[in-house]
Amino acid sequence: MIIWLNGTFGAGKTTTARELTSRITGSRLFDTEKIGEMLGHVLGPPRRDFQDWRPWRGLAVETARQLLDDVGGTLVIPQTVLRETYWQELSTGLAEAGIPVRHFLLHTDQETLLHRIRTDTAPESAGARQWRLDHLPAYRDALPWLRREAETLDTTGTPPSRVADTVITRLGRPGR
Repeated sequence: MIIWLNGTFGAGKTTTARELTSRITGSRLFDTEKIGEMLGHVLGPPRRDFQDWRPWRGLAVETARQLLDDVGGTLVIPQTVLRETYWQELSTGLAEAGIPVRHFLLHTDQETLLHRIRTDTAPESAGARQWRLDHLPAYRDALPWLRREAETLDTTGTPPSRVADTVITRLGRPGR
């Protein structure tokens, strides 16, 4: 099984993913951005986003399939996908591989999101601040299809531990 955490940058996907993997037996964090980094080594920097590379989408599906075939359990993927056609390609590929996916949209109100992005002081976040801000309009444009395709969880004022509780409850699973 895959738990896919979608949402814009700063919605709490990675922190929630860490909470989930610490509480769901047999779960692992699968950062599909690493596939993009590997492809960047081969293809050079993307024009806009590594998700625009067709090989990224195919490799994300195939890597997930092989990981689950090898180790089983649950993969937790904290990955923003804002293009509906890309999501359809990913979800269709995973379905064809026989992998059940629970898709959650972590949504935060605009004010909270801007505050989180602007006050994120982690050294690795400094260079991404403007990139995250620049992608907010694309997230707003994607909201209609995201709300159709995913289970929406409001993360405004909700700590990641409580968001993880909600995901676990909706999965009908006990944690560790």
